[in-house]
Formats: sequence, structure tokens, C-alpha cells
Amino acid sequence: MNIRGNKFNEIDLRITSWMARNGLFLLRLSVGIIFVWFGVLKFFDGLSPAESLATQTIEVLTFGIFNEKTILIGLAIWETAIGLGLILKVFLRETLLLMYIQMLGTLSPIFIFPEEVFQVIPYSLTLEGQYIIKNLVVISAGIVIGATVRGGGIIFDKFNINNREP
Repeated sequence: MNIRGNKFNEIDLRITSWMARNGLFLLRLSVGIIFVWFGVLKFFDGLSPAESLATQTIEVLTFGIFNEKTILIGLAIWETAIGLGLILKVFLRETLLLMYIQMLGTLSPIFIFPEEVFQVIPYSLTLEGQYIIKNLVVISAGIVIGATVRGGGIIFDKFNINNREP
């Protein structure tokens, strides 16, 4: 291998090593920030773009026993708590459980209000639908973060040349 190739390989190894050391922390922090941000918006009338669909969905799921204001405040507290739990890395199991339950609620409009989620069922999403579908990434992030609650982590092995996913 030429000198240029060795230098590239050295840089690549350093970057990959940095990613392995910092990736889980940054993932947990970024998902936490999203939850705090979206949660805090719900404390203020009209600031959350998901406000209407979220309240309609929760009204259906709870058979209308909560009014709109109670739903929004409850959801604001719930999402903010998830975000703070992730950012501060406290009660991580409980935080992730709250997140998974919240994600189930977030995905439910696909089935309850498909006309709000799709322009053309089943492939052309509305803006609200895109907002919902992106939560698949959040769910996957939660799974990765959940793998760390008993000490799991990312291991960087610079000698592994078979970097293939299963």
C-alpha cells in the first residue's frame, strides 16, 4: 500500500475509533434533545405542529375521558421527562419504557386517521405522516440505547477486516 493509502487508513481508523467511543452518548443526547424540544413546545398553545393530531389520537385512544388541555399538558410532561431521562442518563430503563409507549401512540394515527397521514394510501405521506414515520429511527435509536442499560456498548476492533452487517 502506498503512503497515501496508509495515511487515509490511519485517518479512517481514528475517525471510526472516535465514533465508537462517542456515538452512543451522542445518540442518547440527540434523541433526548428532540424529546425535550417537542415536549416543551406542547406546554404552549399552538407551537407544536403535531398538537392537533396528537390530541385527536389520544382522545380516541382514551375514549374521550381527557380534555384537550389535559392531553397536551400530560404529553408535554411525558415527552419532556423522556428527554431529560435520556440526556441525564437517569432511570434509563423506565425512560425507554415511556418512550416505547409514547412511540406506540405516535404510530397509531397511521391506523386511526390514515386520511391525515397519507395523501395516497399506502405510499404518499402527508407532512404529518412524514413526522410520524421518522419515528422509526427514534424507535431504532431506543433499541440501541436500550442495549447499553446492562453495560453494552460499541466495540471498535481495528483488526476486524470483515466489517459486514449480519
